[in-house]
Amino acid sequence: MRPVLLITGASSGIGAACARLAATRGYDLVLNYRSNHALADAVGRDAEMAGARVLLCQADVADPDAITDMFAQIDVEFGQLDALINNAGIVDVAVPVTELTHARLRRMFDTNVIGAILVAGEAVSRMQAQGDDGAIVNISSAAARLGSAHEYVDYAASKAAIDTFTKGLADAVAAEGIRVMSLRPGVIETDIHAKGGEPGRALRVAAKVPMQRAGSAIEVANAALWLLSDEASYVTGSTLDVSGGR
Repeated sequence: MRPVLLITGASSGIGAACARLAATRGYDLVLNYRSNHALADAVGRDAEMAGARVLLCQADVADPDAITDMFAQIDVEFGQLDALINNAGIVDVAVPVTELTHARLRRMFDTNVIGAILVAGEAVSRMQAQGDDGAIVNISSAAARLGSAHEYVDYAASKAAIDTFTKGLADAVAAEGIRVMSLRPGVIETDIHAKGGEPGRALRVAAKVPMQRAGSAIEVANAALWLLSDEASYVTGSTLDVSGGR
């Protein structure tokens, strides 16, 4: 039986790259997306062509009820959940901290922190019930270390929270055979930069990276799938940087 992997935010960028790669590595997939069904469907069709059984789940992870409904669909369709890539996240336009609003902070933390924690909790409860181990990769960011001054301080803070959550959850469930890791991408060529109001940001920031280039979504996906695999069976509570040395 193929293991079942849930990927949140799977319609584009890192999530989509993880989905396409996971399908070739023997996983069946639950692909979560917030609103762009066409993109999610394209990813799902690619995964099916690689041999995966695919369930598309539209759900905004900032909505607790939507998370509950998504897991109910997983229970009906698969009856199991073996792995999670907790990838869904948002960024916003660059502003000084003095211009951050309560509404923006709530939107950022509802998705990047609270939603991710609730998704992980639902996943863990199913892994515990199955009693046959499990693995979770929380997608953080190098911004958690760097702070993103003058750009995305709120985003950086939300990802730092994910790193702390990862360590706490990992220690809590390690004895049950459930591994939890944090993966911190650096400057990666995805459309998240356009969503933050600067489509060319990856090229601009690449000069600050010791490797002198931006990374690709597939480079992050390779790291995520390694962390989920048995090759990383003694890895938990750890944070892996995929950031070109930055």
